[in-house]
Amino acid sequence: MLSSPSLPLPLFQIHHPSPLPSPHSPPFASKEAPKRPIHNTPHKRTLKSRSFPLQNPSFSTKPEALPPSPQNPEEDFVGSFRFRRFRELWDARKVFDGMPERNVVSWTAVLNGFLNMGLDDEVLVLFKEMVGSDVKANGLTFVCLLKFCGNRFDVDLGKQVHACVVKGRWSNLIVDSALVFFYSRCGDLLGAFKVFDKMPGKDVVCWTTMITAYVQHGLVDEAFSMFSSMQYHGFCPNEFTVCSVLKACGEARDLRLGKQLHGAVAKGLFKQDVYVGSSLVNMYVRCGEVLDARIVFDLMPKRNTITWTSMISGYAQSGFGEEAILLFQRMKRRRVFVNNQTVVSVLSACGSIGSLHLGKEVHAQIIKNLVLENIHIGSTLIWFYCKCGEYNYAAKILESMPARDVISWTAMISGYSSLGYGSEALKLLNDMLWDNVKPNMFTYSSALKACARLENANYGKWIHACVSKAKALENVFVGSSLIDMYMRCRDVADALRVFDEMPDRNSVTWKVMVIGYAKNGRCKEALKLMYRMQEEGFDVDNFVLATVLSACGDVQWESERASTCCLISGCVNETRK
Repeated sequence: MLSSPSLPLPLFQIHHPSPLPSPHSPPFASKEAPKRPIHNTPHKRTLKSRSFPLQNPSFSTKPEALPPSPQNPEEDFVGSFRFRRFRELWDARKVFDGMPERNVVSWTAVLNGFLNMGLDDEVLVLFKEMVGSDVKANGLTFVCLLKFCGNRFDVDLGKQVHACVVKGRWSNLIVDSALVFFYSRCGDLLGAFKVFDKMPGKDVVCWTTMITAYVQHGLVDEAFSMFSSMQYHGFCPNEFTVCSVLKACGEARDLRLGKQLHGAVAKGLFKQDVYVGSSLVNMYVRCGEVLDARIVFDLMPKRNTITWTSMISGYAQSGFGEEAILLFQRMKRRRVFVNNQTVVSVLSACGSIGSLHLGKEVHAQIIKNLVLENIHIGSTLIWFYCKCGEYNYAAKILESMPARDVISWTAMISGYSSLGYGSEALKLLNDMLWDNVKPNMFTYSSALKACARLENANYGKWIHACVSKAKALENVFVGSSLIDMYMRCRDVADALRVFDEMPDRNSVTWKVMVIGYAKNGRCKEALKLMYRMQEEGFDVDNFVLATVLSACGDVQWESERASTCCLISGCVNETRK
């Protein structure tokens, strides 16, 4: 049984940036920076002896922090191997520096060694020394430099290298593949395709690089088209190709193609590959097929952190919080390395089932491993505590985070709004703006819900102006929240104007508008809109019908009564079918 710790807060020293006054301040924003903290609960600023380990010591997000121990054989092996490679690299550098003459081969070997170890700064210094030594680069040097530019997103230097490749006629299969990688890595997919299209000969690596680039930039249709062309030209996909296409299937929710690839894998194509198996699990999870994902997971002979995390995340996202927690506990018993995404998924599962006890244990271990600096983890913690109704903890975490982005602010604003603390939610929005963080669609939607609860039309109109300026009205959730706010503030005319201006509407939009009409005594308009709603293909549920009937109960118009009866009979008939 896990012990229930008390929660040590805050976690970091507080930093209050000096906000700049804005002419677009909200209605109750002061001209000076707010002096008050986000919450008023006094607390100590220390973490002395306040850590509460989980049952399993393998819960860590810093592999290099683990001491040599037989309990972590994989991490110890990787750490020892990496240290040995570092030592050998610096030994090689000493030999290189002692060479009386150095040619392009020795320069390229050292450049490539530092690049593979992720020491980009050393690569840049060495390259400048190479240029200063009047050593001319060869094709492999250019490959190394293009990888360096891609990793650093250095477009200018990469294009200069490309020009040198063209000028020196170094173009070949390996160099062109590196060019495709560089352009795709820097987001220039057109440039990548131009290089790819001009290549006289192509191999599976080139095709896979282009497919992966399209998937990473969300262009799944182009990725599928490229995959089909690859097969048409007689190339057999490798394990990296399969992983990329499976990711595209998950993004596009294309279960048919995903199952076809699964069939090929089951017949022996990379059947033992742990990354292909993890990609299959993730594909099924993204397509909403959690049971199929679990079957793949259970049949895998080997699993890594990504596999476990994908399955836990799938359970959490699909509402199977208990299954996610059980799998996480099994993961700990197997002493599998836990990363930040695993922590986020477990916290999401704890929040979905309201498991405050286990969530606090996870939080304590996060503090112990000093990983709360990760904004994603901090934001998820805020969401978790708000979901469990512990908004004081959530506020303390928000205040103590060294860096706060729109996600962490929105999680807190949404939490306050959902718990009915509308004033606190709007004050947090004020603090967020003074912190120079730009709201997103979810921030606007949560703030508008707070305005609706408070019936604060002035603040709601100010948010409406911000939404119009940011062209956020195209978002159906923001539009629906605006309509609900105006209806609750009894401003039916503005609600109708927002409804008419929305380019897209969903069932929530229609229901909010109909219910708003009914609650404001506009029975005739509510009934007419219900007709339109049905004509647009949206169902009228029992709650909407009950609300309208209740509002129209004292109205003496027979036509409206008949219309309501027709609607009710229509809904009943649909239910019986």
